[in-house]
Amino acid sequence: EMSASLVGSEMCIRDSIKGGSETYYFALKRKLEKEGHIVIDFSMKDKKNFESKYADYFVDNVDYSGSTSLINKLKMGINIIYSQEAKRKFEELVIKTKPDIVHLHIFQHQLSPSILDVCKKYNLPTVYTAHDLKMVCLNYKMMHHGHVCEDCKDGHMYHCALNKCVKDSFSKSCINTVEGYLHKWRKSYDAIDYIITPSEFYKTKFEEFGVQPNRLVHIPNFLDREVPTVNDREDQEKYYLYFGRLSEEKGILTLIKAIENVNANLYIVGSGPLKGEIERYISSRELYNIKLLGFKSGQELIDIVGNARAVVLPSEWYENGPYSAIEALQVGRPIIGANIGGIPELVRKNGELFTSGCIEELSGCINKFEKISRARYDQMKKDSFDMFEECYTPNGHYDKLMKIYEKAQRKHGE
Repeated sequence: EMSASLVGSEMCIRDSIKGGSETYYFALKRKLEKEGHIVIDFSMKDKKNFESKYADYFVDNVDYSGSTSLINKLKMGINIIYSQEAKRKFEELVIKTKPDIVHLHIFQHQLSPSILDVCKKYNLPTVYTAHDLKMVCLNYKMMHHGHVCEDCKDGHMYHCALNKCVKDSFSKSCINTVEGYLHKWRKSYDAIDYIITPSEFYKTKFEEFGVQPNRLVHIPNFLDREVPTVNDREDQEKYYLYFGRLSEEKGILTLIKAIENVNANLYIVGSGPLKGEIERYISSRELYNIKLLGFKSGQELIDIVGNARAVVLPSEWYENGPYSAIEALQVGRPIIGANIGGIPELVRKNGELFTSGCIEELSGCINKFEKISRARYDQMKKDSFDMFEECYTPNGHYDKLMKIYEKAQRKHGE
């Protein structure tokens, strides 16, 4: 039995849960504690943090986007490459708490891979959930300037600098390139026993980029909420829904253009950098069948999702295992998804796939949905819920994770 697991993540101990990695982090923490494990947090300091009795060990938060002096920028660059503070504090925490296992999440940017040296030094069984592609792509998402990119395959990480992959900045991209080569040379990532990928697609992609297959294991994300009650709305099943971040890689403009060609309604829930552009596009073309609802949460969001005719995932990047899709499955919503990344794993008999970025195919999928029989549609709803029950429940996830924890411990003779 494990008495303690140390869960390390840099942007996650927050009271305003924004993304999928945070959603997963807290769900995992709750599940482990419910099963009797002690979870030791290691993260960043932040005024928005939940309380943690380990907060004294947290690393000072650095704002990498703010403009600062050259000296400070140099310090920040060194921090990203190898944070001495994170290493020192992590080691102090390890000495004090003596964890049985380390489970890492998003740690590379603010905490930096320096903490992996501590895992090696104390022979700690270590697993890492790859919420993004950072381990094999220096800007996390195998995409730059709006296009999917695999230039760094075969270890040619200098492309990150050449392509200005990090925030379109040559200097920031150079820092990440140095970080990549340094940790490759130091074999920092060898400290990780198992890499867990929420999608089968990411597992395959890591293998293609040279990670040994015997270190990789696919375990889907999970939802730890009870199946929610969905209140009927007047517009029940009369609209298609996109909910999530309004950013370029999500393919939201492709979806809007696809809806232009179809006699159907689209609701868009969420906020993000594309909000202004989307508003201008909708008003200039007088698209009255598209409603921008802004950010929603809680029961209101459950009702909007649970009454949609279908949830659309129009992504144009290597999506992992998006939580929006899992939430849609739990309330029995069919899915129309782009055939990219981990999305096809969420769409079997419960929906339709289209070529990512193809407006005509997406319009065709929506038209098809407008014409299907009631019996076929009801079967799709059931297939979505059945898929949730089969793949995305807490108990199923916990059982798979325990097997990996135990394998990692056996590697270290525990």
